[in-house]
Amino acid sequence: MLQKKVTKFFVSGLLCFIVNTCFSQTQTVRGTVVDNISQSSIPGAIVKITGLDSVIHAVTDKSGKFTLSRVPVGSRSIEISATDYKPFTMQNVTVNAGKELVLTINLEEDIQKINEVVVSAKTDKNKPLNELSTVSTRTFSVEETQKFAAAVNDPARMATSFAGVVTAGDGNNHISIRGNSPNGLLWRMEGVEIPNPNHFSNVGTAGGGISILSAQLLSNSDFSTGAFAAEYGNALSGVFDLRLRKGNNERREYTVQLGILGLDVATEGPFKKGYEGSYLINYRYSTLNILGKIGIPIGDANTNFQDLSFNLYLPTKKTGKFTVFGFGGLSYQTTTAEKDSLRWQEDDFLRLNTNFYSNTGAVGITNTKLFSNKSYLKTALVFSGTENGYKQDRLQNDYSSLVREYEQRFLQNKLTLSSTYTQKINPKNNIRAGFILNQLGYRLKQSDMGDSTVLLEQINEKGNTQTLQTFFQWNTHITDKLTANIGIHHFQLFLNNSSSLEPRASLRYDVHPKHHLTIGYGLHSQLQPIGVYFVERTENGTTTFPNRNLKLSKAHHVVFGYDFVINDHEHIKTEVYYQHLFHVPISKDPTSTYSILNSTDGFPSEALTNSGLGRNYGIELTYERFLFRNLYYLLSASLYESKYKAANGNWYDTRFNTNYATSLTIGKEWNLNKKGKNRTIGFNIKSIYVGGFRYTPIDLNASVAAGETKFITTQTYSKRMPDYYRLDVRLSLKRNYKRLTSTVALDIQNTTNRKNVGGQYFEAKTGQVNYWYQTPLLPVLSYRLEF
Repeated sequence: MLQKKVTKFFVSGLLCFIVNTCFSQTQTVRGTVVDNISQSSIPGAIVKITGLDSVIHAVTDKSGKFTLSRVPVGSRSIEISATDYKPFTMQNVTVNAGKELVLTINLEEDIQKINEVVVSAKTDKNKPLNELSTVSTRTFSVEETQKFAAAVNDPARMATSFAGVVTAGDGNNHISIRGNSPNGLLWRMEGVEIPNPNHFSNVGTAGGGISILSAQLLSNSDFSTGAFAAEYGNALSGVFDLRLRKGNNERREYTVQLGILGLDVATEGPFKKGYEGSYLINYRYSTLNILGKIGIPIGDANTNFQDLSFNLYLPTKKTGKFTVFGFGGLSYQTTTAEKDSLRWQEDDFLRLNTNFYSNTGAVGITNTKLFSNKSYLKTALVFSGTENGYKQDRLQNDYSSLVREYEQRFLQNKLTLSSTYTQKINPKNNIRAGFILNQLGYRLKQSDMGDSTVLLEQINEKGNTQTLQTFFQWNTHITDKLTANIGIHHFQLFLNNSSSLEPRASLRYDVHPKHHLTIGYGLHSQLQPIGVYFVERTENGTTTFPNRNLKLSKAHHVVFGYDFVINDHEHIKTEVYYQHLFHVPISKDPTSTYSILNSTDGFPSEALTNSGLGRNYGIELTYERFLFRNLYYLLSASLYESKYKAANGNWYDTRFNTNYATSLTIGKEWNLNKKGKNRTIGFNIKSIYVGGFRYTPIDLNASVAAGETKFITTQTYSKRMPDYYRLDVRLSLKRNYKRLTSTVALDIQNTTNRKNVGGQYFEAKTGQVNYWYQTPLLPVLSYRLEF
């Protein structure tokens, strides 16, 4: 009898545990509701979860904070309403069992000051986070970087789904925007310019092999492709304006991800009970050699990287809110010469010892002080630096020694002080003004043997200089349908006192709730890669710096846009644009066809002048369905021309003039909740079809005679590689347990194993022109736990 009771008690307890684990999959959703301009809290706002059998709602307190308890996991819609503010709906917000969802919700004040708010399901998901950005700007979410096939949590790779954005190669995340060089891209974090945040990056470039920034750290951010707002400077093609997520300030949480790309660990939580501050730290270590061991051809190099990123939120009662943030990445790739001269005849690279390394880091502190007059001041101090190097040694015929053939080491550091003041004058008018002061330090060394028998020094320079950017912008709602942004940006380089005064303006006219017209204009400028200014020329024992007085590159941007909102979750958008580039560095040699508009990295060693021109123009179309009923898709298409004028007076296609690009990104989720098992299966596809990049054909006869590559310069970028096509597929399975979410995912990049041509090269040993190909089929498996 006693045994039966014990057995019954044990079985009942086990059943209760199973029910509690499998059926009680709920989570807390909390956060803060603030004014989108002044960032002041909004008390009394109503926040509620819709689409459930029972209503879950809360009202914000005097600090604008709210808490929604026991929200069922899954895709949820959150409606927010407040007196004098436009109602807002966040659709398809993912609630996981493993982590609390902590939100900061920005509401836009209703200029008509209506007294009674009627909650509507309408929401403009395509609207950027920066209210002062009107044209060619969209927001992107962390979920997009995690869901999009082959994005591998990388914002730059994810952006290739957008109209006008083309990848410059499978082996890196360089992106060409509207026919511009990838170097025209600006990276910002927490409102401050940061160095290129990518592993395996070279000098003078804005991309690399893979992003240093983990998706664990990023919040929803903005991406601009033209006619930027007045606060953005030092960019010609695009801006990634990244925002960081605050850690959970009430509960410690962890994320662990293990996959072919390495180990990724994150932790977050409060500093102490009762304090609103929090920490968020992420560390990642990877060895790409694993890919080679499973049969993926990545070469014989030893390739590794690791990175650390963090965001500490430290609010105070009197002096405002402080954050301390930063990231650092170490990456290297080495090869070792083979002591087999027979192999050297097949591939001369096999007799080389090489060592490439790329290290990048930034650490900063910000202070945001809110004032009672609906304004705030945000000040930031950031120190950042990069180290890029490469060494190449040749093994001698007797295998006894190595001879250094090439060596470079570029150190760059930057100290940035910025301050931005935002004032909400009234519901119709807002202003923003600020400055960005940079102290640039550099130590640049480069030596090359060339045709000599000893290393010859090409660059050996150290020193510092400064840049100053100031801006002012006025945002005004002329009517309830017409919004204008008018501003000005000033950029000064103290090295040679070159400067640029840049007017910016944009208009948005809401013809109808479903039809929106936009127009934007801006003059933009960009600093040359710092090493360009210090190219040395030595003649008759005299050393000169022919590029020291180069001016800033500049471009006029004009954009016309039309956005048709089909319904709450679909829209069609088209933009027509024209860019006129001038003060572009080109060769001083009147017979040369060189232009910096075709560069992807490195420092040109020749003397340059600012007499070059360029023009980019085209039309873009986007048809997008945001996630609705577990289905999303994004179809984009672009037709464009990209030309440049060289020193010989002729116009040529740029390297990046592919003429057309299309992409289709689509995803579907299935929720399987049978027998209490909360599972979500995801299937995502990304298909890209792009015209081939331009190239200058190799002069075979001249190359054979010289024993090295010679080009037909009269046909500069006249040829185009075969069209590029790639299909990527992502499969995922997510399961929610009590306080635990697990996700297993398989990204299959280049699923069809298409051999996309990457470029051509001359093989001196065979006297032939050969082609090299981009990444073959590549499976990337990962397993992720959130708890």
